[in-house]
Amino acid sequence: MKPISLTNKKQDEKDKEKQACLMGSGEVPAHIAIIMDGNGRWAKSRGNIRSFGHKAGVDSVRDITEACAQIGVRYLTLYAFSTENWRRPQTEVNALMRLLVRSLRKEAENLNENNIKLVTIGQIGRFPATCQQELKEAMELTKNNDRLHLCLALSYSGRWDITEAVKKLTQQAKEGKLNPEEINDQLISAHLSTAEIPDPDLIIRTSGEYRISNFLLWQLAYSELYITETYWPDFRRDELYKAIQAYQKRERRFGKVFDNNTHKKKADSYVQELTS
Repeated sequence: MKPISLTNKKQDEKDKEKQACLMGSGEVPAHIAIIMDGNGRWAKSRGNIRSFGHKAGVDSVRDITEACAQIGVRYLTLYAFSTENWRRPQTEVNALMRLLVRSLRKEAENLNENNIKLVTIGQIGRFPATCQQELKEAMELTKNNDRLHLCLALSYSGRWDITEAVKKLTQQAKEGKLNPEEINDQLISAHLSTAEIPDPDLIIRTSGEYRISNFLLWQLAYSELYITETYWPDFRRDELYKAIQAYQKRERRFGKVFDNNTHKKKADSYVQELTS
């Protein structure tokens, strides 16, 4: 079955050209993780309440998810709700919970039609029963899909993730099933909530804040960071393309040294073509 549009918009030829140029200019990140920030400020700048910004942000989620699927991104992780977000005013938290339920009911079929798998990381048990049920049904419906792995970080924090991994390893050592000397980076990664997901190649943060905000602290050790002043409700596929262009121009050395600028020159050439 041919994928349908998540955004209910027909992709125009100009966008197809941009995507083709982007995919030809260098490596497309296999895993992109996004800290979706600025919904409240976006709403306030328009004289609206914060929940208005959260609703508008859903449109960006649709557009970015669709664009990632189209250009071959394999994993997209969205920081949708942090453990710290529980401290927000109860009215805002309640509005977010209602929005999550409505969005899941509306989008699950579209995700499935587009061969997109939905998973979550975080303390899902803290959510209302209705949210948990909608998440469970959406994940069950899409569990066999393999075009794009869409991961929602819900009630998630990087410190919580690492702490839970330490608890699991400690318990195994206590039971005599694990020698503490055997603990290494790979073993810790295997006990994180993202064990089935490769570490992010690119981390994007919207709204211009220069901090990680307790997101994927272990996993982003070698991720490329991209910060944009754009608020999340205004972050659409053209902004995503800019972030990927910036990623393609960087040389990922992982502590090593390379003396080869061929890839960078190639990327610069394609970027110039794309933006001309």
